[in-house]
Amino acid sequence: MIVITGAAGFIGSCMVSFLNRKGVEDLIIVDDFEFGLKTKNLDKKRFFKAINRNNFIRWFEKNANKIRQVIHLGARTDTTCFDPAIFELLNYQYSIKIAEICQTNQIPLYYASSAATYGDGTLGYDDRLHPDQLSPLNPYGISKNNVDLWMVSQGFKSACIGFKFYNVYGPNEYHKGRMASVIFHTHNQIQVTGQMTLFRSHRPDFKDGEQKRDFIYVKDILKVIWYCMGHDLENGLYNLGTGKARSFNDLARNTFTANHSEPNIHYQDTPLDIRNRYQYFTQADMSKLIDAGYTTPFYSLEDGIKDYVTNYLIPQKYY
Repeated sequence: MIVITGAAGFIGSCMVSFLNRKGVEDLIIVDDFEFGLKTKNLDKKRFFKAINRNNFIRWFEKNANKIRQVIHLGARTDTTCFDPAIFELLNYQYSIKIAEICQTNQIPLYYASSAATYGDGTLGYDDRLHPDQLSPLNPYGISKNNVDLWMVSQGFKSACIGFKFYNVYGPNEYHKGRMASVIFHTHNQIQVTGQMTLFRSHRPDFKDGEQKRDFIYVKDILKVIWYCMGHDLENGLYNLGTGKARSFNDLARNTFTANHSEPNIHYQDTPLDIRNRYQYFTQADMSKLIDAGYTTPFYSLEDGIKDYVTNYLIPQKYY
């Protein structure tokens, strides 16, 4: 069987659906299933067993011989939370326990890291950089980098691949509130007010709305994980973006277009609690994954937004 942690969340539930579409149903799904909004992501999904995240480690220790792969996507992902203890418990310690069981039993592990580990990007966005060279800007990024540092220091013999997710968007993020993608919030603001408000730039080298991120459609995330599960890649960290940074203005304009509306963009100050921790530019160096044999084209921002808005947000559908 295959374990998926964070299975009721955004990327995790999409992963369950993707595997179901591939005919894979022997899944152990792990999450906090008491959060009602999130569990809607699992409607009509097919799996063998659901286990609450608080009970999973104990179950896994006893049943590791039944598991052939682990896709560890569960984490606390709120970049506006500044309590290190929460991230230490849910992101670092939990991940290390899973990894230890995987390696003891030679079970391949594929887990979610983050582009937040690169901090302000002073050293670039090269996944060949050792984690001890990086300085993340917030407790979330620090926790992810600490996991990466521990993982790469172990010299694992069985597969252990960490994916540095960039700005992921797509269906099944309806429950995420403030942490949902800007596309999700833009679509909703268009429906209610006919306009969108983006963060103003607080740096002279970036105009308002021209802060740039590497936005990646969740369907591309799923394809990459599937590829890695079926191929013998070198252990380590792999960037998972598109390799092309785009501005928030581009993102908003394309969301208006997908809604058949004229762009009407305004700007507000970036909240003080995140202003000094805000990444103004991210762009994945994708050469390592490409060198490992992955050649499938990624969705362009235009095509990804069109698919998301037209097929999921307007009809309020799940993947």
